[in-house]
Amino acid sequence: MVLDLIVTITDDGCNAVIPSISGCESWAHEEEDAIKNSIEMLRFYVNLDDDTEIKIDKARKQKNKIIYKVIFDKPLS
Repeated sequence: MVLDLIVTITDDGCNAVIPSISGCESWAHEEEDAIKNSIEMLRFYVNLDDDTEIKIDKARKQKNKIIYKVIFDKPLS
């Protein structure tokens, strides 16, 4: 599965959101922390095991936004 992760950088911190997962949004002072928190929520919302490998690739940057691709395997149940 491939999902977008959009990080918006502002003067007071970073907001990270996975738009295709309702409620999967996080804020932190540092970009890495905002991404980490969003990935933790993704694991919860999509019901992924802690050992499921998740790759995060930087796709592009637009002004104050950075778009990442979050890549993982989700077994069909």
